Amino acid sequence: MMYPEELVAPMREELTRIGFRELRTPEEVAEVIENAEGTVFAVINSVCGCAAGMARPGVALALQHDVLPDHLVTVFAGQDAEATAKLRSYITNHPPSSPSMALFRNGELIWFMPRYEIEGSSAEEIARKLQAAFDTYCSRRVAAE
Repeated sequence: MMYPEELVAPMREELTRIGFRELRTPEEVAEVIENAEGTVFAVINSVCGCAAGMARPGVALALQHDVLPDHLVTVFAGQDAEATAKLRSYITNHPPSSPSMALFRNGELIWFMPRYEIEGSSAEEIARKLQAAFDTYCSRRVAAE
């Protein structure tokens, strides 16, 4: 079921406002996942309550860390179906899940947080898990201001 764009736009903007590039086509997804240098952090966004109350706020908190992925991208499940399906095709050994989050390097999945790890967690808990993954898999250091 597609929601009206005016309903979804603020949910999209929660991530694009903090630096995420929205991927709306399968071609855009393939280009980034297969060709980006360094790490790619991908968020499968959704309209559900756990995306609004936990996932997106947790992502925003996690990005205040001093180690970050090289690229931030997002697709919107239930809205950009083909782009979401393409991103999910790179997430092997995990059933479709939204919201969810993944880290890739050289087109390969290196870390994944499915919906069941988001549900019941606070934004702060999600941020801590993301920051631990960034520390483990990412090397881009952000200078303190």
